Amino acid sequence: MLTFIQLNRNIRSLRRYRQIVRVLFKFGFDHALELMGLSQFVARGRKLFRRPASELALLSPAERMRLSLEELGPTFVKLGQILSTRPDVIPRSFILEFAKLQDQVPSFPFEAVEDQIRKHLGREPSECYSFIDSEPLAAASIAQVHRARLVSGEDVVIKVRRPGVVGLVETDVDAMMGLAMLAERHLPGSDLYDPVGLVKEFARTIRREMDFSREAHTIEKFAENFAGDPTLHFPTVYWGQTAGGVLTMEHVDGIKVSDTAALDAAGLDRKLLARRGADAFLKMVLIHGFFHGDPHPGNVLILPNNVICLLDYGMVGRLDTQLKGYLTDILLAIVQRDVDEVISLLLYSGDITDTLDTRALRRDLSGLIDSYYEVPLQQIEVGRMLLEFLEVITTYHIRFQPDLMLLAKALVAIEGMGRELDPDFDMVEHLRPFMKKALRDRFSPEHLVREMGSHITSYVTLFRNLPKDLKEFLNRINRNKFKIDLEHRGLDRALRDFDKSINRLSSSLIIAALIVGSSIIMQTDKGPKIFEFPIFAFMGYTIAGFIGLWWVFAIIRSGRL
Repeated sequence: MLTFIQLNRNIRSLRRYRQIVRVLFKFGFDHALELMGLSQFVARGRKLFRRPASELALLSPAERMRLSLEELGPTFVKLGQILSTRPDVIPRSFILEFAKLQDQVPSFPFEAVEDQIRKHLGREPSECYSFIDSEPLAAASIAQVHRARLVSGEDVVIKVRRPGVVGLVETDVDAMMGLAMLAERHLPGSDLYDPVGLVKEFARTIRREMDFSREAHTIEKFAENFAGDPTLHFPTVYWGQTAGGVLTMEHVDGIKVSDTAALDAAGLDRKLLARRGADAFLKMVLIHGFFHGDPHPGNVLILPNNVICLLDYGMVGRLDTQLKGYLTDILLAIVQRDVDEVISLLLYSGDITDTLDTRALRRDLSGLIDSYYEVPLQQIEVGRMLLEFLEVITTYHIRFQPDLMLLAKALVAIEGMGRELDPDFDMVEHLRPFMKKALRDRFSPEHLVREMGSHITSYVTLFRNLPKDLKEFLNRINRNKFKIDLEHRGLDRALRDFDKSINRLSSSLIIAALIVGSSIIMQTDKGPKIFEFPIFAFMGYTIAGFIGLWWVFAIIRSGRL
């Protein structure tokens, strides 16, 4: 039995579902909705919501989808922004359009900010802060940020979750899941993009972003990873004023990394900043396996003494030991122009379809590698090169972990900032010592012993269970309970065609028998007659004629003459 809360949520989801359908009609996606089994809405939708055909004709499908996401609101804008980092999931034209999506939401009233502080911290704002600026520094779809001062005197910024955003997101995710399930069931080829899996992944991502306690722990993890490094600064988190919906952290005053004139006026060393930024990011990726996922210029401040401070830790990427090793191997293979090694790594680590054309993949990757053959190493943009490789690979529907795609986009941003700070910036030169260290670490005695230890544990478990498993296997054979299920892929259609052929052959034999039998009866000229023909011969000819005509019409309709 549904509870009142579940029923209310289902009603909200149904209303939102209808709104989504209306917007999709408005931007010309009615044919897709018909294929998804929503034809009951189509006639009315075309009358009420669709834009003029001449106006839609000027827009590409990617543009129409971007406009749809913008009209559907913050959750869908966030979905588009996340998809813009996934060239393995959506076509390039959609990625370029979705990259234009921006949070364009009004700030919520200061009274609501105070209510959120009371709700999440369980205290009056005046008990936590001696001052809160009523004007927000920034407002986005999930939260907005205010300057404040703690009662103890520290200058801070408060990140406050937007009221009602959790309920809105859950309603939108429910509606997205419903549409994704319909798409997967009815739209041809949609299984290549895994709509349901994408919605689940998006739901996990946005729920993490809405949990500010998680973001606070992320900041502290970065600070711990770089403890003792004077070139980086991470904001201090004030846990006494932090909860799931409120994050209070140190206010950092600095110069935006994109303001090169201000950096020069402050006497800061731009070449040194480019080197430090690249080294810090590569250390995050190849050493820690934990990196900032959105290092665009707005999230990077420069402090005195050429110290770098990163902001906004809502999006982070993680690489486990296996993925770090894979990344090192594939970068080495690309630099060495070893296409066969690149393909073998892809086949080993990617989600491969059964219909992969390895010959065409080898040809396309060879062409891409050849385009970098004459380019000096210092001019190669590693992030863009990796992104281009991933884009070529994903045209063959090879899927990778989302964090690898996030890494490629972040690497492009880091390289762009490096070249903006220093036109002679060379990412390959910075990458080389990290690659050497990664290879040394992989083949170091400590790592090999650790790997052997983990394998020994697996082997011990295997051999301990082997006698029992083998005994059970043999017992099943002795009891005739051993079954092997065989699946013949693609055989169903052949069997259907074979059945049709047998049916037609049988009908042909029946028709022939009726005609021969009727002819023999006709020759005897005995028994009751109709129209001066023996009645049984007449009936045989009539039945044979009907069956013959029926099969002729069936063959013509099937189009297989």
